[in-house]
Amino acid sequence: MSIKPLAFATAARALARCGIVAGLAWAAAALPVRAADDHVLVIDKAVSVQSVGNPGAYTEVALPVRLPDDWAVTRPRFEGSVWYRTGFDRPAGGDSHELMALYIERACSNLEVYLNGNHIFSGGRMSEPVTRNCHYPQLITLPAALLQDKGNLLDVQLQGHALPRVASRQRAGGISALKIGPHALLTREYDLRYFWRVSAVEFANLALAVLGCVMIGLGWMNRREAYLGYFGWFCVVWGALSARLWWRDMPWDTGVMEFLFCTGFAPLVALGVQFLLSFAGLRSRWIENALVAQWVLLPATLLLAGPGRLFALASLWYGVLAVEVVAATGLYLVVTWRARRQDFWSMTAMLGAVVALLGFEFAGQYDLLPNLSVPLLQIALPLVFLAVAMRLLQVFARALRTAEAGRENLEGRVHEITAEIERNFAQLAELRVEQVTEKERKRIAADLHDDLGAKLLTIVHTSESERISTLAREALEEMRLSVRGLTGKPMRLADALADWRAETVSRLGQANIEADWRGPTEEIEQLLPARGFVQTTRILREAVSNIIKHSGASHCKVRCAISERQFGLTVQDNGKGIPMELDGKLDRGHGMAGMKHRAKQMQGQCLVESGAGYGTVIRLTLPL
Repeated sequence: MSIKPLAFATAARALARCGIVAGLAWAAAALPVRAADDHVLVIDKAVSVQSVGNPGAYTEVALPVRLPDDWAVTRPRFEGSVWYRTGFDRPAGGDSHELMALYIERACSNLEVYLNGNHIFSGGRMSEPVTRNCHYPQLITLPAALLQDKGNLLDVQLQGHALPRVASRQRAGGISALKIGPHALLTREYDLRYFWRVSAVEFANLALAVLGCVMIGLGWMNRREAYLGYFGWFCVVWGALSARLWWRDMPWDTGVMEFLFCTGFAPLVALGVQFLLSFAGLRSRWIENALVAQWVLLPATLLLAGPGRLFALASLWYGVLAVEVVAATGLYLVVTWRARRQDFWSMTAMLGAVVALLGFEFAGQYDLLPNLSVPLLQIALPLVFLAVAMRLLQVFARALRTAEAGRENLEGRVHEITAEIERNFAQLAELRVEQVTEKERKRIAADLHDDLGAKLLTIVHTSESERISTLAREALEEMRLSVRGLTGKPMRLADALADWRAETVSRLGQANIEADWRGPTEEIEQLLPARGFVQTTRILREAVSNIIKHSGASHCKVRCAISERQFGLTVQDNGKGIPMELDGKLDRGHGMAGMKHRAKQMQGQCLVESGAGYGTVIRLTLPL
């Protein structure tokens, strides 16, 4: 005979030998069960017997119990296996061929079910490491071949843990009321409970863990935003600790797993406190060292206390950790109220929700509130953390936009400064070139004046030929003009006009051509660059030479016009003008082309007009 049938037979005999007490208990259990509706029976009474060691060792006293049976209340120090027996009739009002099922909302930690002495269900391992089904509802199909219309016996073996040996009241042994009814009807209740107690928890914590990895990545790439990394690791650790709700087959026995899960709250709280301080812009070496020391102190005290005092010591540590979280939250809110009031109210609402959920959890641990059918802390807290993460991402995005705007502004300023430096460098380079050029011009001018000028002056005074003396004198004047241009000294425009007038009137008078020179009558303050004076003088000389040599004119008018930005000279004779056969060929000769080229070099222009009846007109316009 295998161990399981032997254990069942032994338990059955123990229930049968319980004498008068067992008879009374069975009579109570055999009373008509309460109907949830016309098709579902709710069984809230049973007879129980405890296993106290080996599978065949049972207590000789069978006790009537009411369901749900919470071991933290009825068996606070019992560790092992409890058999529950109850009787029931097939629910009336339904189809006799309809598939029936047994629904157990909570069975902690694991169970096996027998119907009329036949084994019909096993939830997993019944020995260490025991399968943890505390948060899993159970839906068990009742085979039609074993189900009788009247007098069915239902035996449930529950393997559980004593309250002092677990870190949470929800993982102490216990079983809920039993429901028997149509499989399709109970499936809907099972699916709803499974979703809220298992699937919703898995989804919320998976989403939180993924978001935590994203936050860790952002914190790694932005080392200055340390709060992102702290919050990311906080989310990952929370997701790992929440695995105790849906991870049924643990690799180690219950004592080890309870110790590891309880120890994990020290780094979790440390990360949460560090996140709040970092997000508030605070840092304390003392607090950091205390949190690190707590990582060692918490498991050390649990080991010293032993597995039999785990719940009491864990509850004490949970209180200390909760106080730390509340203190860090208060400190963060005080700093935020002073420094970043725009973040105060949103974070207050979210952190207030965290504190309230922790309060509900503590109330549930000490049986101050009824156990909720939904694990509120494990579902609501991840949602609050997701909201906090969204807020952190919003703050990070706002800081990123500000930094990007600052970077663009800085780039603009750098570009402006670089452009200014380049302009200054170009100006310095031009100034340096101008200085070198000016120095070279002065050297050339000095050489021309001292050497060539002296020799030309000697020829003027010693030559016996009048022609040679005249040519030397003209060359000396041209040299002096070139020297003036090389020296680079600007001169007053009024003085330049006076020199031009004197020379023009003298030359035209020597050729018996009447000269009519008219200039501005107001005071002239503008300056004319040296090169502009030289080029204008040569243009004017070329124009006068053409009138004397080619026009056959008897009269010449010269008009001067000056504005703020430019001045103009107009030279007009009454000669025969330019012949038709030369029209369009004015720029081929050196005279006209030279005049226009000189004007263009000074960003000006020189226009030549000619026609019968009014001779030739030369219009020179130069910028000042």
